[in-house]
Amino acid sequence: MTAAGTPPVELAHADEAAVRRAIASTPRPAAAGPLSSAATFAWRGMLKVKHVPEQLLDVTITPVMFVLMFTYIFGGAISGSTGQYRDYLVPGILVMSVLFTTVYSGVALNTDLTKGVVDRFRSLPIWGGAPLLGSMAGDSARYLANGTVILTLGVALGFRPEPLGAVAALVLVVVLAFGLSWVFCALGLLMRSPSAVMNAGFMSVFPLTFLSNVFVQSSTLPGPLAAFVDVNPISILADASRALMQGEVPADKILLVLAVAAALTAAFAPLTARLYRRR
Repeated sequence: MTAAGTPPVELAHADEAAVRRAIASTPRPAAAGPLSSAATFAWRGMLKVKHVPEQLLDVTITPVMFVLMFTYIFGGAISGSTGQYRDYLVPGILVMSVLFTTVYSGVALNTDLTKGVVDRFRSLPIWGGAPLLGSMAGDSARYLANGTVILTLGVALGFRPEPLGAVAALVLVVVLAFGLSWVFCALGLLMRSPSAVMNAGFMSVFPLTFLSNVFVQSSTLPGPLAAFVDVNPISILADASRALMQGEVPADKILLVLAVAAALTAAFAPLTARLYRRR
């Protein structure tokens, strides 16, 4: 018996009835829409960087090291002056740095998959594609932040791009990175571990980056190699970025970059969605 003389069992039933009345009288929250769900997962992707910042060290510190070493150690030998080579190198490093970051889209997706987080997402009353699309949107914000670091370093070293052209170049790089990230997301759904995704991703991006004009002009290379470098999408993106930062608008190269980004998205986004549903 309680102090008021009410049996504990009756008091528990009264409390339960009060809770049920409160729940019944409260309007049911509206279901999350596709856009709001995707935005929530995009914010989750950015918070992961906040709590685990070391995952971006090798795609921020490494490009900074490349800029400093190539500019001040090899710049004079390659271009005759460090200043001239710096202006050539910074747009290329911008391209390289952001494209390297796309590998982590697949790594993060594979991590969620192997830890069972994806299964928990599927139990939520949300649009099924929200976790995938949201993570891609969050990764795009990371690409912008990564590119901003490289441009800021270049300005600190004396690089003076045309401001609007620099912004346009960064956006163009992010667009291609968005298309390329679908490739690594598909890879992340096929591989068994995050480390395998990372190794396979960098093994594919690294050669393509060095077989481009990021570091040297194709005219200095042997004939067959120069021919490949000229048609490499990374070279076309680097050329477009350099021209934009100089105040020019290379429409042909911009259209080619957009076409490659659209083709990658059209080919790998449906494949990634299909693999995501099956896993």
